[in-house]
Amino acid sequence: MQKITLITGASRGIGAACARRLAADGDLVIINYHHSAEAAQKLAEEIGGIALCADVSDQTACEAMVQTVLKQFGRIDALVCNAGVAAAGLFQCMEEQTIQRLYGINLFGVRNVIAAALPSMIQQQNGAIVTVSSIWGEVGASCEADYSASKAAVIGLTKALAKEVAPSGIRVNCITPGVIDTEMNDNLDEDAKAALCEEIPLGRMGRAEEVAAAVRFLLSDEASYITGQILGVGGGF
Repeated sequence: MQKITLITGASRGIGAACARRLAADGDLVIINYHHSAEAAQKLAEEIGGIALCADVSDQTACEAMVQTVLKQFGRIDALVCNAGVAAAGLFQCMEEQTIQRLYGINLFGVRNVIAAALPSMIQQQNGAIVTVSSIWGEVGASCEADYSASKAAVIGLTKALAKEVAPSGIRVNCITPGVIDTEMNDNLDEDAKAALCEEIPLGRMGRAEEVAAAVRFLLSDEASYITGQILGVGGGF
């Protein structure tokens, strides 16, 4: 039976790489996006998926998106909570609007989508969820305190929820990407990227496809006895 997989923030970067990888493995992929309609539609056509617009920081929008999927396909087998934003700056200088956006998307966006999809997974007594945190959620990053905190909270949510829903046959795991060569890191100049690469044992930035491979594993039957785990994809950083 073809798996129905919903990926948030899937129009580009890690999310798009996950969409391509899972579609190549036979999943029917629902590509969630907020602003990047053209990119999402193009990707949906490429992989034979469906693009759905929803702001993950809006609980009502997430519920509507999930209900659209359930009405059309009857179930959601897998969920990848990938949508995220970054912002750098001194802790005491961060603007309130930026702070609210960081937590609204990075943390509450994860919670909103899971809360919307979970009842159907519990009813079918099956499902796999992968959240996407960050290496900074594990170790913290200077001048990214709120970003690090929002991603650290995702790790805590993953571990706790995994224990709560395991009796219902649902697995919840987390990926913590390191420095990945995506648009999120376009703010770094070449010197900054080179400096980061010197700190990475494998000596280079990661590729979105490498993160997607880890996500694919955690969603697959090969990981059927793995839940509540945090898998770093960071080149040993």
